[in-house]
Amino acid sequence: MEARLNLFASPIAAKFGKHLVAAGKVLADSTLPAATQELVKLRASQINGCGFCTDMHTKDAAHAGETQTRLNLVAAWREATVFTEAERAALELTEEATRIADGAGGVPDETWANAAKHFDEEELATLVCAISLINAFNRANVIIRQPAGDYRPGQFA
Repeated sequence: MEARLNLFASPIAAKFGKHLVAAGKVLADSTLPAATQELVKLRASQINGCGFCTDMHTKDAAHAGETQTRLNLVAAWREATVFTEAERAALELTEEATRIADGAGGVPDETWANAAKHFDEEELATLVCAISLINAFNRANVIIRQPAGDYRPGQFA
């Protein structure tokens, strides 16, 4: 499969993409653990059916030291025992925020309260921004049909 549109060839899309990448760099400098951020990006990408981002964040997480067992179990995190309570809260928030159409009224108060038990205000802000950003990337890639397997770790650094 070939992408419908070369985003790098469009001045508008390339400029927009640079801002998205810059936003991601801001989040990378936050106190939210990098492993948690990668798990969030991976889970949202799985839900959204974005093969490119699923591939990218699996490789990035592995490159950063994430184990294959944990990566294999992200989609089944509720049943898996390899994630911390904080990671589970982040994954729950990711699912609720990514599947907003499934839950009229948005993210339930219980989900937010659970995340707030594990993360401070700045980390919660980072989680909200990370979930929003990966959903934006996912949607762009799904719209243009960006093929999976084209990513190399560090490619967009």
